[in-house]
Amino acid sequence: MIRYPMMAACMALCCAGVALAEPSADHPGEEAVKPYAMSNANAGAKPMVDEATFKAFHGKDGIQRVSNAVIDRAVADPRISEIFKAHDLVRVKRTLAEQICYLLAGPCDYSGRDMKATHKDLGIQNADFNALVEDLQWAMNKEGVPFRAQNKLLARLAPMQRTVVEK
Repeated sequence: MIRYPMMAACMALCCAGVALAEPSADHPGEEAVKPYAMSNANAGAKPMVDEATFKAFHGKDGIQRVSNAVIDRAVADPRISEIFKAHDLVRVKRTLAEQICYLLAGPCDYSGRDMKATHKDLGIQNADFNALVEDLQWAMNKEGVPFRAQNKLLARLAPMQRTVVEK
């Protein structure tokens, strides 16, 4: 089983923007962020060419459940909870779901920041990355995502580790 790739996506999204004091007008429940260029290219990988894996994740609703579960678990995970404390978790869950949906060839666009800018100066280490991947695998298992579909997503995200891990 691939153990590293999703940490990049989750860590990237945990810090998807620098929060401002006022709430977001576009996304209720989220803090506003400083403007940046939005692009699907920020998702960190190209999407799959067919929707089979998207369907294996039970569509947008299943992807949102996976996103919510992995972030909730990461916040409770003593190995990595500190990384998430100062971040807008509503935004993290939304943008993570967008990223996964987009990469799985679902009907979504990714609106988060690029992976490099998002993780800059967070000091993420391989152990942090690995812990989040374990939490993601737990969330995908909880959703009943088949092992093969899990690995397809993880393989798509694996190259992001080089962008996310700083030490």
